[in-house]
Amino acid sequence: MNTNTIQQQLPVNTILHDNCIEAMRQMPANSVDFILTDPPYLVNYRDRDGRTIQNDAKADWLKPAMREAYRVLKQDRVAVMFYGWTKVDMFFDAWKDAGFQPIGHLVFRKSYSSKSRFFRYQHEQAFLLAKGRPPLPKHPLGDVLDMPYSGNKLHPTQKPVAALVPLVRSFTLPGELVFDPFAGSGSSCAAAMLTGRKYLGIEMDDAYFEQAASRMSRVKERIAAKRSSPSFPRSIHDPSVPGSLKADHCSAM
Repeated sequence: MNTNTIQQQLPVNTILHDNCIEAMRQMPANSVDFILTDPPYLVNYRDRDGRTIQNDAKADWLKPAMREAYRVLKQDRVAVMFYGWTKVDMFFDAWKDAGFQPIGHLVFRKSYSSKSRFFRYQHEQAFLLAKGRPPLPKHPLGDVLDMPYSGNKLHPTQKPVAALVPLVRSFTLPGELVFDPFAGSGSSCAAAMLTGRKYLGIEMDDAYFEQAASRMSRVKERIAAKRSSPSFPRSIHDPSVPGSLKADHCSAM
């Protein structure tokens, strides 16, 4: 079965309201081009407003989810997955059990501190994971990237779109499919849409699903409005695009 036929079977450019393990089991193998996701860190997180994340206090979902993620990812492609450093052994075990090979590590530098103990916590981290032997990117990113503050208005651990766009552009081509099985507020999906990629997200939490779905509608409306302007370029990432326009599109919408 060729790639076009497989992708025709997928509900693309949408966020599904579902358990990601069950939803992925319905997806064809080798059907997504890139996985960019921020799963629960297994730390039972609660923010200052009392918001929590489902399944963040138990790990029984971790290995089944990673096995399905590996299965749906195309051969010789990559995944970028955030993780909680205090549970790195559990994430590593799940990734290796699924078949992923760690091939790179990313640090996202924050200008603010999310917590203070022995150190001020001023970074997030993610692993670059391979299925098979993916080709090297034409223009490799640095492994330390800036992560501006998202405001966490839509989700307690909301990742800023601006930090995800470079990853989407580095590991996919326009028109390819970006998949996020733990979509949260839809940041990965927004990054895909803004760079001319297809997207598919899954989110099980009722409130966050509604936030993500509404957000994607707003992103579509803003893109459509910008494109109606005669001066709008084919891509907001064209070198000729002013920085103010890029910032406007990549802000937390």
